Amino acid sequence: MNTQIQTVTNNIIERSKPYREIYLQRLNDADLKGVNRTALGCSNLAHGFAACSQGDKDLLSDDVVPNIAIVSAYNDMLSAHQPFATFPEIIKQALKEAGATAQFAGGVPAMCDGVTQSQPGMELSLFSRDVIAQATAIALSHNMFDGALYLGVCDKIVPGLIIGALSFGHLPAVFIPGGPMPSGISNTQKVQVRQDFAKGLVGKKQLLASESASYHSAGTCTFYGTANSNQMLMEMMGLHLPGSSFVTTNTPLRDELTKASSEQILSLINTDASSMGIGKMLDEKSFVNAVIGLLATGGSSNHTIHLVAMARAAGIVINWQDFHDLAQVIPLLTKLYPNGSADVNHFHEAGGMPVVIKELLENELLHNDVNTIMGKGLDTYTQLPTLDSSANKVTWTQASIDETKKDIVGTISEPFSDHGGLSILDGNVGRSVIKTSALKPEHKLIEAPAEVFNSQEELDIAYKAGQLNKDFIAVVRYQGPKSNGMPELHGLLPALGALQDEGFKIGIVTDGRMSGASGKVASAIHMTPEASEGGVIAKIQTGDPMRLDVENEIVELLIDSVELAKRKIVKPELGGNRFAMGRELFASLRQNTSGAEEGASIFSLPGEEQT
Repeated sequence: MNTQIQTVTNNIIERSKPYREIYLQRLNDADLKGVNRTALGCSNLAHGFAACSQGDKDLLSDDVVPNIAIVSAYNDMLSAHQPFATFPEIIKQALKEAGATAQFAGGVPAMCDGVTQSQPGMELSLFSRDVIAQATAIALSHNMFDGALYLGVCDKIVPGLIIGALSFGHLPAVFIPGGPMPSGISNTQKVQVRQDFAKGLVGKKQLLASESASYHSAGTCTFYGTANSNQMLMEMMGLHLPGSSFVTTNTPLRDELTKASSEQILSLINTDASSMGIGKMLDEKSFVNAVIGLLATGGSSNHTIHLVAMARAAGIVINWQDFHDLAQVIPLLTKLYPNGSADVNHFHEAGGMPVVIKELLENELLHNDVNTIMGKGLDTYTQLPTLDSSANKVTWTQASIDETKKDIVGTISEPFSDHGGLSILDGNVGRSVIKTSALKPEHKLIEAPAEVFNSQEELDIAYKAGQLNKDFIAVVRYQGPKSNGMPELHGLLPALGALQDEGFKIGIVTDGRMSGASGKVASAIHMTPEASEGGVIAKIQTGDPMRLDVENEIVELLIDSVELAKRKIVKPELGGNRFAMGRELFASLRQNTSGAEEGASIFSLPGEEQT
């Protein structure tokens, strides 16, 4: 094992020890209770299976067979989650044939950042993750289950399901993806039309036609943003079947993978002894592998928040320094939009996750002594699934690099970059994250005056007024979790990307988030402390000289420290962000959330729960 990776892992283990011990003890206590529904009284149990068939009632009454919960993020508005409509029946039939039962335990909310970008609803997006975790706990609270299957894909949904699943960490868990939609128009075409619209060169009708040609059917959006980074993480952590994340939706192979996933959970359940619950299966090494996967594939910067929150649910404490230290030894192995033109369908055709995992394992850049739903180690995750049409069953074959597609998937010896796809920036403004995988070399150093805005709408007004045709660093503040729920500021990109294409030096500094599909413009995001917590970002004034230096990992306000200390913070009126579109219902979450580096979460570490 690479010494840097081992050092980071050891640091995490030591840092996490008091919380992890409490968490594991709680799982052991739950294990001692045996099959969960045996704890129910007759009236409880009768309520629990009242709607089941007589055959299932007989099986559940005898406490002989496993009963599996289905927790789903299905709705038919989200393209990624619409395919889940048919999954429960597929799952129930597969488990019935395998001698088990299943019940649809509950649904969790699922919102689409693509719909809410630049809209008030986006201010609920990050907090929806913790609501999903709570909804998952409610679904499982009936205590009827021996394991759970989780159906979810998109941005906050998989992290929320993971957090909820870890709160029932004694239960075995398998995650089942829905698969991407077929490829539409190229990402390059889509971005060009967006920028042309921002310049006023095309109208709304042309823009809508372009967007509809990109997001055109059921399935996950095909660019490598947060949703598809989620799917990557599930393979890196051993929670999906090998190579299954990017198999196209609504295909015979996709359905057979759903059946195989349903059957696989039974291998994790032993009614005579302790089962392999998700809380034991995912350990410190599993989360290190997840960070490595994120860096190696240039995944979404949103996971510098989500992975922290997910790990904490298992009593594991990771921080941005761990991301930074791992990035020094993990090369960038993929070139997917937004750091390339290929989408996840092209990636899968080029070998996909199995090739990436194989490269990392062979070069001792990944922990192989981890538990997965397939057993010990990640060796099986170097295989791609195919459909044996004669037997109508899934088979797996060893993946290998396609020599003709090295422009999509690289090797350790020939990576796209020697450095992982994310960096941590420090300086007198604070601490922030930057996605580096999509940055061109000429955009990695910006020294320019600040242009300060308290919303992305203010910046858009200035852009349309022609006030931003110059070199500048856009400071967009009061966008952190305590201010307004930390929305993604994807609306900044068409304007700022167009200005950058015109030759201006452009950067962004914000305590908000950027879309998982972003990265073209150098963006110091998740700035902490945030403006609402008195961070230095709240003291920056328009015209202040700033430096954003990616290579040296610095973001600085170039003014005298004495002058900076004298400045008073004048907080803008944020009342307009606190109501309408349901935002008033999230006041308690805004008040009680942690900072970005602690996962922007309302949940505490095991042993530190709020009373």
